[in-house]
Amino acid sequence: MERKHKQPKTLQEAVVYFADPNNALAYMTLLRWPGGVVSCPTCGRNDVVFLHNQRKWQCKSVHAKRQFSAKVGTIFEDSPIPLEKWLVVVWMISNCRNGVSSYEIGRTIGVTQKSAWFMLHRIRLAMQEGGGLLGGGPNSEVEADETFIGGKARNMHKDVKARRIHAKQGNSAVDKVLVMGMLERGGRIRTEVLKNRFTETLRENLNKHVAVGAALYTDEFNAYKGVKDQYLHAFCDHTDQYVKGRVHTNGIENFWSLLKRGLSGTYVAVEPFHMFRYLDEQCFRYNNRKDGKRKLTDKERFDLALAGVTGKRLTYVQVTGKTRETETSAESF
Repeated sequence: MERKHKQPKTLQEAVVYFADPNNALAYMTLLRWPGGVVSCPTCGRNDVVFLHNQRKWQCKSVHAKRQFSAKVGTIFEDSPIPLEKWLVVVWMISNCRNGVSSYEIGRTIGVTQKSAWFMLHRIRLAMQEGGGLLGGGPNSEVEADETFIGGKARNMHKDVKARRIHAKQGNSAVDKVLVMGMLERGGRIRTEVLKNRFTETLRENLNKHVAVGAALYTDEFNAYKGVKDQYLHAFCDHTDQYVKGRVHTNGIENFWSLLKRGLSGTYVAVEPFHMFRYLDEQCFRYNNRKDGKRKLTDKERFDLALAGVTGKRLTYVQVTGKTRETETSAESF
């Protein structure tokens, strides 16, 4: 199962390259077993036999799940969709700046919209990033801000708008998702979905993602004034000016612009309980746009996304809260 020497650099080349099942399997095999020696995920035995007709391996020991594929132990596990389609979708979502809808994925690879939607959520799980605190280095600066994500009043049906105005809600944050973002200048971004904007909540999330003692820049929101004992806090009053020397939140505002452009233009409608997955997707692309001053290639970003598929699992029940059988039964009424 030797891979061809020329690796794909563009989406067109990736589609052609992974159209060969041998290339797709070899690529995934090297990812799962970097040393080149395939071992049984159940017992660890490394003298397994490759079954060419089934494109699987079989362990020589007798136990449950003797046969296994390269999908085992990844987000692709138990998926009937072949690897050659999965890898193309990973390439697309990793490199499309404003995301890619499940309808487009379905048309592109020939699956239903529901299957494409489930695929995208599983890939977003692989894109989740963790790691150290922001602002831990010398002279590091961190911007923090919150935003509300939801429908705009001008786009609402007139009956809905009238009902909200009657309830004195107007264009408020009711029925919107509150998101907090923390951006280290020249570095990475972290986001969190919040329940409120109280000082305690903001402090908790800052402590979770930003090193104590870092230079922290925010807007004039009063809740941030309670973090001065932990951070070198400075703020810019947006009622008067947007930039005060080094103090501004233009970087995080730029990220909000990219995020909302993708949500409103590509995904159109996002359920609040799925919002964190779309944040993971946008954060991944933003954090991996550069390596220092060098722009990452599509191939490098694709490899980074694939590096996160191992050791993670997302089932249909976890995503929807219901099995396919109960969904089918409900649709029959």
